[in-house]
Amino acid sequence: MKSDIEIAQATKALPIKEIANKIGLKEEDLELYGNDKAKVKWSAIRRIKTEKHLAKLVLVTSISPTPAGEGKSTMTIGLADAINNQLHKKTIIALREPSMGPVFGLKGGATGGGMAQVIPMEDINLHFTGDMHALTSAIDTLAALVDNYLYQDNSLDLDPNKILLKRGLDVNDRSLRKITIGKGSKFNGVEHDASFAITVANELMAILCLATSIKDLKHRIGEILVGYSKAGDPIFVKDLHFEGAIAALLGKALEPNLVQTLEHTPALVHGGPFANIAHGANSVMATNLALHMSDYVITEAGFGSDLGGQKFMDFVSTKLEKAPDAVVVVATVRALKYQAEQSTENLHQENLAALKAGFKNLERHMNNMRNYNVPVIVLINKFDTDTDAELELLQRLIKDQGIDSEVVQYHNLGSQGGIKASEKVVALTEQASEIKRVYNSTDDLKIKIQKVAQQIYHAKDVEYSEQAERALQHLIKLGKDKLPIIIAKTQYSFSDDKKVLGAPSDFILHVKNLALKNGAGFIVVFTGSILDMPGLPKHPAALDIDIDDNGKISGLF
Repeated sequence: MKSDIEIAQATKALPIKEIANKIGLKEEDLELYGNDKAKVKWSAIRRIKTEKHLAKLVLVTSISPTPAGEGKSTMTIGLADAINNQLHKKTIIALREPSMGPVFGLKGGATGGGMAQVIPMEDINLHFTGDMHALTSAIDTLAALVDNYLYQDNSLDLDPNKILLKRGLDVNDRSLRKITIGKGSKFNGVEHDASFAITVANELMAILCLATSIKDLKHRIGEILVGYSKAGDPIFVKDLHFEGAIAALLGKALEPNLVQTLEHTPALVHGGPFANIAHGANSVMATNLALHMSDYVITEAGFGSDLGGQKFMDFVSTKLEKAPDAVVVVATVRALKYQAEQSTENLHQENLAALKAGFKNLERHMNNMRNYNVPVIVLINKFDTDTDAELELLQRLIKDQGIDSEVVQYHNLGSQGGIKASEKVVALTEQASEIKRVYNSTDDLKIKIQKVAQQIYHAKDVEYSEQAERALQHLIKLGKDKLPIIIAKTQYSFSDDKKVLGAPSDFILHVKNLALKNGAGFIVVFTGSILDMPGLPKHPAALDIDIDDNGKISGLF
């Protein structure tokens, strides 16, 4: 089989105007970026938001990620293609934009795989419509304005040692995690420590994905906590009057991007916060827009259901015009065997005992999602090395839990690789359900954390460091302790230790710190060791990426 990029490049995209026409958008509703991608203009967004129709919403999440591969984006795209092209029901995909850093690092891109991809694959994974560049520029402009304020004025007595903002770069560059700026002459600014986070880990990315209008965007930017004065008073962006300039840099980026799949299903690809640091879902703007323009919207949440899935159900869905009507949990035989064996060496060999042991991970994920009182189905992403005995065992184990499943082959066969699965998902969305969230908005901060830790992670208890306790008292003083929580945790384990696989229980969740993201409207709860600026591996993917004299790119995956 051809590589993902070869398949994508061999597919002739329809003019994006034709894709737009399928969902009721006219040419004047679009700002074209070439022939195959466009942004949806504000005039169209305002018009569409007045329509009362709302589609069925399907959330795709997964088991804990492993090196063996799960294929969540491939499943999301293949399922949407099947509902759109095999069942002939108007469908739109709502996906996150990939971060360019991981594309050149270890993880690769995020446009699906095989015969289930969104295109143009190279553009989406690299520069696309410039959203990531706009965000990076906005992040660094805000940092520059704050440092200039320190140098030129500082009438509010902002303490350079208490600035919370980080600079941004959409590149995996570990050397920028901790830096000192303003060194040398006094004309170089005020010397102080600073740091970089990858663009998608910055609060401005979360704000972009939560804002519902330019007015809301500007308000949220103004609410960003810059730092503290030497007297300990909080200083926000609005106090420095920078919100208008930063919003101007992001106004165009807030418009959703329209592209298509290999099978020409419309896709809104917009925004991309990390799920282990932020909330891990595409923009509220894009998903709400899709809900008004189709009959079925298929979206995904980052990493496993304990991270992206939980955050989508407890936080993101409260910002949408409706909660999910059904949840798909993606699993693979290979990944479940890895949960038991913790090695990729023998995954091609049949091992029913390892599969049964590793099933505990899937069991935890699918039951967690079912506890939200929303219908759940498991879709098994079939690999060529899976045996009939393994697939039969896995489906039997799932059925014993009272949950339905289907084996699909969207990667190899496109939409035809899972028609029955798409029929079952559509049927699930017709079941009556009312979401039951893990915590209430009025719960105290520690109660929120404890409920997620115990009900989703199955921890015995939560322990707080002295730093976290001090941060909690400060949040109470600021009156911000009732905000929703976003737990920053390793994606590889239900616990805060990435080496503990499977379905651990009765462990202690260690909260190291709390951080107010006032513009985004949530509190980040740091557990374990989480980096917001990744590094490159010994053999980065960049070593395999190239371009020929005709401008054709190779090596992306």
